[in-house]
Amino acid sequence: MAPTSYDTPEVLDRREGPFGEVVLRRQGGLLQIIANGCFLMDTSDGRSERLLVDAALAALDGLRRPPVTGGHGRPALLVGGLGVGFSLAHAAADARWGRITVVEREPAVIDWHRSGPLSETTREALADPRTEIVRADLLDYINEAYDTFDALCLDIDNGPDWTVTEGNRGLYGPAGLASCARALRSGGVLAVWSARPSAEFEETLRNAGFTRVRTEEVPVARGVPDVVHLAVRPG
Repeated sequence: MAPTSYDTPEVLDRREGPFGEVVLRRQGGLLQIIANGCFLMDTSDGRSERLLVDAALAALDGLRRPPVTGGHGRPALLVGGLGVGFSLAHAAADARWGRITVVEREPAVIDWHRSGPLSETTREALADPRTEIVRADLLDYINEAYDTFDALCLDIDNGPDWTVTEGNRGLYGPAGLASCARALRSGGVLAVWSARPSAEFEETLRNAGFTRVRTEEVPVARGVPDVVHLAVRPG
């Protein structure tokens, strides 16, 4: 049967960004982000992005730590990658978080949230006084910023083992993880979204000095599950 207009993706915006082409398109009721011709994410589910935030907070709750830094005794959260906005929206809906800083390097993605179709997901979160959006490369930001955070949630590219944008792989190597550790307070939690489990990345985390390394999976009926890798910067 020939595809209907419902099945045919509609390009809503196409831009040449600082790291290549980024496209926002609609297919049926879904919004999709395409980077350099490769599918990155869509608005179909969001379970793994919500797990990214919830697992980080649960890990913090399970640790004996000094007072947190996010204001009013609440932990400060840094989200690496705005994406379709599920992680930000979920964090802002939880009063247990303090300040929420989101670092996104693609200006088009920020625009799609502030005044485009993705604002449907993040409108309330962007209006929350705890939220700050920073346009920057994540590694540049954490290497230059003076602030430290209680939790760092990374949702960059497709995870440590399958990156489609040049330069992103370095974030998940020893030097990138050392930068992440510097951005965390002692006892802070690093949570990393990945499109598939990675025993190699777990070992890289341990070699970088992180402790309590573990992986949580999003249950799926079949296929390879999305996962969240968790680790703690020792005190």
